[in-house]
Amino acid sequence: MSLSPRSIAFILAFLISLITTSFLAFVEGVSKGMLFVSAIASFISSFFLILYTVDILVFREVNNMYRTIHKLKMKDFSMTPRKKLIQESNPMKTINDEIFVYVTKKQKEIDELKKLELFRREFLADVSHEFKTPIFAAQGFIHTLLDGAMEDENVRERFLKKAAKNLDSLDVLVKDLLVLSQMETGDIKMNLLPMDMRLLTNNIFSRLENIAQDRGVSLKVKPDDIPEVWVKADADRIEQVMLNLIENAVKYGNEGGKVIVHFNEGKKYVEIAVRDNGPGIPHEHLNRIFERFYRVDKSRSKEIGGTGLGLAIVKHILNAHNTKIAVMSKPDKGTTFSFKLEKAFTQTLIEKTENEALSPVSP
Repeated sequence: MSLSPRSIAFILAFLISLITTSFLAFVEGVSKGMLFVSAIASFISSFFLILYTVDILVFREVNNMYRTIHKLKMKDFSMTPRKKLIQESNPMKTINDEIFVYVTKKQKEIDELKKLELFRREFLADVSHEFKTPIFAAQGFIHTLLDGAMEDENVRERFLKKAAKNLDSLDVLVKDLLVLSQMETGDIKMNLLPMDMRLLTNNIFSRLENIAQDRGVSLKVKPDDIPEVWVKADADRIEQVMLNLIENAVKYGNEGGKVIVHFNEGKKYVEIAVRDNGPGIPHEHLNRIFERFYRVDKSRSKEIGGTGLGLAIVKHILNAHNTKIAVMSKPDKGTTFSFKLEKAFTQTLIEKTENEALSPVSP
């Protein structure tokens, strides 16, 4: 329960008047008129004295708070006007609440800055590590050749190939970092045009056929009888998305397993899902797999290859398409990545619909 300064002054003045009158009632020779005058006088004087004292104390405290607040950036502080604050029933509580909101907001900003600082340190450490590995490897092969191994043709060719392979890995890493940076800054714009996801998926299956055969992985599209899946998207970027998801499913899934690309058409959107029956991703890693350079199994990732930026690029590409990627995974049951794209009605689809509408209905 909050009381205004006037209410507090009235209650205290009434109590003082009551106590004073009660004492005077026991004094001999004091008439009722004198008691009445004493009660009124003590009430009025106490009321104004207490009211003035409370107002002065509150006003001083509020002024001190205002002076402190003015030292801060006022644009970050939502403050009740001073006159309105003094007139409120409990100004101290009001200003305390506003200060609490301000402190809470600043604490969130501090926590966010700490997270960003931690992320920056981890990112720099990861980048340094990713660059160091191919550079040191290529450097070692080249220095070995310069130290005399160049005379042996077999050693020279083998070392040069290994150095070139490491430099190619470094080139891919730099390109992925550049693409990711451009995606985050918005420098890369999406060119949204109708495209056939079924045709794109078949092309990617052809590109990954050798890798899939080496691991005994079967590649399938479901539903089997769907000839075309038209969506509105940037063909080059969505190709990056599908290639990354399917290639990851092949490489990180079980040998002799299967990878299924499933299309589910709705009224306005098409849901695309890439599913494997591999070892799955532990639950504690699911929230971090889209971070740059984050690897669930670092030793296995190094053996398979890759820059560790693929899923981060996938996430940003889909965000630029105003959609999000979802992941579901269970240990030893497999992983499913899914996202939605807006359907595209091409001229072929329109003509097909019109032909169906004009065709006679069989009795």
